[in-house]
Amino acid sequence: MKEQDNAEIIIAEVLAGNREAFAILVDQYKSGLYLLLLGLGASHQDAQDLAQETFIQAYQKLRSHNEQSSFAAWLYAIAINRFKSQKRRKSFSFSGGSILEERDQTPTPEERYMIKENKLELQKKLARLPERYRIVLLLRYTNELTYEEIAAITGMTLHQVKNRLHRARLKLKKQWSKPKEDSNEKIGLPHTR
Repeated sequence: MKEQDNAEIIIAEVLAGNREAFAILVDQYKSGLYLLLLGLGASHQDAQDLAQETFIQAYQKLRSHNEQSSFAAWLYAIAINRFKSQKRRKSFSFSGGSILEERDQTPTPEERYMIKENKLELQKKLARLPERYRIVLLLRYTNELTYEEIAAITGMTLHQVKNRLHRARLKLKKQWSKPKEDSNEKIGLPHTR
């Protein structure tokens, strides 16, 4: 069963009075939501708090969810709006942890060290990108949303989403081609396409 179809069935159950069914949606989307907020620059604690607030708001406004858009896109739009709102009220410190930490499964200590260094460097470079680029990169690659879903979340046209992703990748690639600030050594971005 498709994830979107499953989410719509659960939403229908919740709206019919089975409030406990919402916990299934929380379990399904909490990791992606948390990683998105970390990637946007929230600290671990802020990301946890914002994720919880997002789920509360989503639950309260569940009737307003449009079945034409995916639940994930709708949920991430709420999270991004809450993040921006809180960011205006409070300054965030960029998280020192890696959003990719959970996926570190290398066998040797040397490989683990190199992967950790690359991830930390990627985090720093993502943090230097303007928020407009960071958001589309995170939605596309961390949360695996379609261009259409990203357009719905951000209010951009499909062409603007593709353009912004292209520019974001170029800016990130340009940052990777610069030498590290604290040494002459370069750490290369893994070549994936």
